[in-house]
Amino acid sequence: MTFRLTAPAIALLLSSVAPAAMAHAQHQPWQGTIAPVAPTPQNTPLALPRALPPIPAPTEATYPGIIRYEVDATDVERKIVSVRQTIPVKSGPLVLLYPKFLPGNHADTGPIQLISGVTVSGAGQRIEWLRDTIEPYAFHIDVPQGVSEIVVEFQWLTQPDNSQWRVVMTPDMLNLQWEKALLYPAGYHSTGITFAPSIKLPHGWNYGVSLDTETFANGIATFKPVDLYNLIDSPLFGGAHFNRVDIDPKGEGVHLNIVGDKASQITLTDEQIGWFENLITQGDRLFGARPYDRYEFLVAATSQMGGIGLEHHRSSENTVPTDFFTNWGKSLGSVGLLPHEYVHTWNGKRNRPADELTANHNIPTQNTLLWVYEGQTEYWGDVLTARSGLAPVQDIITSFAEIAAFYDNQPGRGWRPLQDTNNHNLLGYRTSNPYSSWMRGTGDYYREALLIWLDADTLIREATNDRKSLDDFAKGFFGGDEGSYAPRGYTFDDVVANLNAVHPHDWASFLRERLDAAGPDAKAPLDGLARAGWRLTYTDALTDAEKKIQTGWKNDFQYSLGFTLSGTNRISNIRWGGLAFEADIGPGWELVAINDTAANADKLREAVTANKDGSAPIKLLMKRGEQYRTVQFDYTDGLRYPRLERIEGTRDRLTDILSPRRR
Repeated sequence: MTFRLTAPAIALLLSSVAPAAMAHAQHQPWQGTIAPVAPTPQNTPLALPRALPPIPAPTEATYPGIIRYEVDATDVERKIVSVRQTIPVKSGPLVLLYPKFLPGNHADTGPIQLISGVTVSGAGQRIEWLRDTIEPYAFHIDVPQGVSEIVVEFQWLTQPDNSQWRVVMTPDMLNLQWEKALLYPAGYHSTGITFAPSIKLPHGWNYGVSLDTETFANGIATFKPVDLYNLIDSPLFGGAHFNRVDIDPKGEGVHLNIVGDKASQITLTDEQIGWFENLITQGDRLFGARPYDRYEFLVAATSQMGGIGLEHHRSSENTVPTDFFTNWGKSLGSVGLLPHEYVHTWNGKRNRPADELTANHNIPTQNTLLWVYEGQTEYWGDVLTARSGLAPVQDIITSFAEIAAFYDNQPGRGWRPLQDTNNHNLLGYRTSNPYSSWMRGTGDYYREALLIWLDADTLIREATNDRKSLDDFAKGFFGGDEGSYAPRGYTFDDVVANLNAVHPHDWASFLRERLDAAGPDAKAPLDGLARAGWRLTYTDALTDAEKKIQTGWKNDFQYSLGFTLSGTNRISNIRWGGLAFEADIGPGWELVAINDTAANADKLREAVTANKDGSAPIKLLMKRGEQYRTVQFDYTDGLRYPRLERIEGTRDRLTDILSPRRR
């Protein structure tokens, strides 16, 4: 039985205890008894106009009729999307839901706060609605007798800047994510509700989308009716400057749909088209079968619309810098974005963790296998980036060095296992924190998991004398069913069984040891690098090619003084347990001077280098608000940037992994 003290009782109890007795009691076991207190009723709606019926659970029944769904996206200056839905109904209680758990976000991120002006009418009369007080994503409606359809109208007030939610409308482009601007009936699976969508675009605009267009005239595009699941999985990029490029060597329907802030930003060279064609070919050779009938890359070359990289069955949303095509290779992260999202069509969409296959978009998701969903996708995304020629092999090796160094120096594994980081989005969607090396988070089930999959790949290669590899797992686990994009769920046991089908091993222990390790002896999973013929080292002088990949090297003192220096001399990314941390440097400090001269990153690098012989201690004058302090470091190991170097006399399996497949 559980006993509960009410707040007044606790206050009365504490007020009668002397401070010294309270201090003593904090260290003593409770020896008295507490009388049970009747619990206060919880979650009981009070003073509502009427009692609210329960929200119907989803069933496999088909919703009767088709919901006509009209979107007006022409108000780009005020950034307002207007919606009109005509919903077949019958009289009685009806609950409409706003999508809460959004695919690819792995959390309850539906921005219902941006929905305004909700009105409902039927048979020419206004019908009142009532928001559920427990689940505010639900709207309760009593449909009057004689009403066979209702009209629901509202606005999605998209954001003017990226401070809270990303910008999705600019004067020249739009990223329409249907789930941000619709309501749907509760009580049904998302595959059992049919929508007939249409959109009105500004004059002269064109668009890319994986929906089937029925007509496009006078700026209005109407699409073939589609179930809610596939509607939400089919976002649209539209714009005044639009280019559509066929990149399917088989000619079966894979396209780049590109919008840009300017017309000059959306044209590809023949060489670039060839690399993207190679991406499709190498994807075919890796996985063996396509889980789509056609695929649409949606790409925005923009500095005005908010950044995104989001996967879908038959498309993906990708934003890249405005000079992505005109200054190729400037950012490896941008180049690797499209391959990553493309891999998701196999891993994450058609095949996905079973605990993410929910009946509709208001059933909570679970994320226990994100280290497969995102982690193995991160691995294959980088592999296909190299195999296609989108980036040189050496660029990926340099990137792997950065990843290995980060996790080799991550103190957070002392308390938090990688498995727990799968819950990170559910704890607060991609929230920031001042000590990411200690907190751990979203990036870990991507990038540390990449190292685990490299470990698995090289183990298979070594054990089979390089006759088999993780490629065989990819083809067996994610392949098959050419053209089908009906989702299939997988479990941990499925992953283990399919690894064993490639090479018998205690894969369950292999994975759990790496996923669950925490404590002072927990290490980063770097064995795969050694089996691949490489080791992690550090250098004080990067090559020009390495500087292109490690773009923040000028301001990076992570592996020396233990922080990053911003362009405005703010100290950030303070590494937990590093030199700066141990010197009581926390968030908010600004570097003012170095050895009595005005500070900047160049001078700090010079100071760190000058003290390699111990003759010139590093003295930093720092400011936070009106407070100043001087900190001195006797650090003598110089600048340290990560690098992978070959282990002499070993097979270079890493280059083998990153090289294109010929069949």
